[in-house]
Amino acid sequence: MSRKRESRTLILDAAERLFAERGFDATPTTAIADLAGVPKGLLFYYFPTKTDLLRALVGERLELDPIDTSGLIARGDPAQTLLNVTGRLRELQAESAVRRVIVWREHRTHPEVREKLHEYRSQLQAVVERVLGASILHPIAARRVRTAAAAWVAIITTPTLLGVAGAELADDGAEGAEADPAEPADLTALADLISAGLRESAA
Repeated sequence: MSRKRESRTLILDAAERLFAERGFDATPTTAIADLAGVPKGLLFYYFPTKTDLLRALVGERLELDPIDTSGLIARGDPAQTLLNVTGRLRELQAESAVRRVIVWREHRTHPEVREKLHEYRSQLQAVVERVLGASILHPIAARRVRTAAAAWVAIITTPTLLGVAGAELADDGAEGAEADPAEPADLTALADLISAGLRESAA
């Protein structure tokens, strides 16, 4: 890695750590530069504003890399397939503070984060739709698979249902809601419910 590329990566790594710990607004650029071990002027060379830094961080690190889906497909068991996808997604979230915390904390107040989150959900839906379709052994209309995939993506990208970090700051935090981030939803029951709509006898 070139020195120039290394400095940029160090800045992004520092921003990811501090934005996750403190939040975007509470993190000064001086702290990012200090943690990255670079002059503040170099930070501004790569990222003229702190918003540019957030945009680059989310744009580059929320991207859903190609996933080997062959091991996620449970033939004849759509519910297990949905759970397999979710397990893989959790592994990816554990590896990235952007996926685990930052995007959920910042998407309400930063349009660039909200836009990238929308793209991420679309990418994820394509993956879910593909593996879900492969798990179903009988003929089925594509629109039903698409609808089921959309419903599952809505569930697994709602932190308040999964109990992930930062859930109290995520979307759908309606006033008076009693959702406890420590108590994730019963995903097995939800997967069974969605897969029930994919049975051969369904209308």
